[in-house]
Amino acid sequence: MPTYVLMTKLAPDCIGDAEDRKSKGKDWLNRVHESCPEVKWIAHYALLGRYDFMDLYEAPDDATAHKVSLISREQGAISAESWPALSYDKHLKLMEEVTRGKNAGSATGKPTT
Repeated sequence: MPTYVLMTKLAPDCIGDAEDRKSKGKDWLNRVHESCPEVKWIAHYALLGRYDFMDLYEAPDDATAHKVSLISREQGAISAESWPALSYDKHLKLMEEVTRGKNAGSATGKPTT
């Protein structure tokens, strides 16, 4: 399944105290599980900086990832972005394919499209 990174920024009134945040977090997760049962969670991190949270998850397609972001917005996030991500090994494999294609085109003098 494709991997996604969810970057979330909460509205200031959604941060509250630790117990409140824990409860809202559970509500959000339950809502995602109900709407997107095929999503597999890999990691969840609290951040310092531009975003409040970063989640890594797998989803079957972009539409499901879009749903996860929409649910986050519905549950109080002012920003929720789901980015597709590739493992480094898959990235290197794609680079090798591109390089092979580039070299093949150079040998013939014709572009490889």
